[in-house]
Parts: sequence; C-alpha cells; structure tokens
Amino acid sequence: MNINFTKVIIISIIISSCSFGQNDWNKWGKAEINYQLPVQSKNKNTISRKNIGLLILTSLNTTYSFFISELDGDNCPFYPSCSAFFIESVEETNLIKGFLMFGDRFTRDTNIFKRLPYYPSHISGKLYDPVNNYKLDKNQIKYYPRDIVVK
Repeated sequence: MNINFTKVIIISIIISSCSFGQNDWNKWGKAEINYQLPVQSKNKNTISRKNIGLLILTSLNTTYSFFISELDGDNCPFYPSCSAFFIESVEETNLIKGFLMFGDRFTRDTNIFKRLPYYPSHISGKLYDPVNNYKLDKNQIKYYPRDIVVK
C-alpha cells in the first residue's frame, strides 16, 4: 500500500510539472514586484505665517523634519508627536506658552520610567497626550483613564 501511494504521488508530480511548464504559446513573464513601503504621511505640521516669528518657527520645523525627523524615523512615544505638539501649542496659545508646554512635554518624553502609568493609549499604539490638557482651562481639559484606547 505504501509503495502504491508513493507511485501515485510521484506520477502526479510529474504530470503537474509537465502540464504547467513553460511552452511556446504560454511563456512566464517577469513579475513586477514593488518592495517599497508606502509613506504613511509627510510632515504636515505647518504654522500659519502671520508674522516673522512664526515664519522662523516654520522654517526651523521644516529644517528639523527634513534633516532629523525623516532620517530618525517615527520614534516619539506620544500622539501627537512632539513636533506636532509644539506647533499645535504655539498656534493655540502663543510662542512663550507653546515653548514652555513643549519643554514640559519633551522632558516627559525623555523620561522612559515614569510615563507609562499616566497616559491612555491612542489607536496607533502610542501614548495619548493632547495639547488641550495643558492649556490650564478646565473647560478644555478632557481626562481619559489610563486603560482606555483613544481614537
């Protein structure tokens, strides 16, 4: 029984290889395979250019995103990213408050031991830390428990 089964397998392999082999009328073509990953999103963090200070910040942000952020990759553990947080905080408050909010956020970003138990998760898998929670306006602060996933 075992020998017959082996013969059937060998014969079926021979027949299938002869049936689907390359011939004159049906040649195998070159497969067009693209191994590049699509870019998720370019850095769309732009500050409105209302005055010269914001224009300087925009050019610094563009330089940072081109020379450092694109090469370093997506390493910020928070959502929104630290650069997006800085831009949003400057737009929603002013330059000094935005810079102080960013400094506070950046020091929390670099402390790898104390950040996990305090922040909820974003759907992207990062820690959710929006600008509204640092404006010192109790009507805009939204508290999310740490075990929730924010969209």
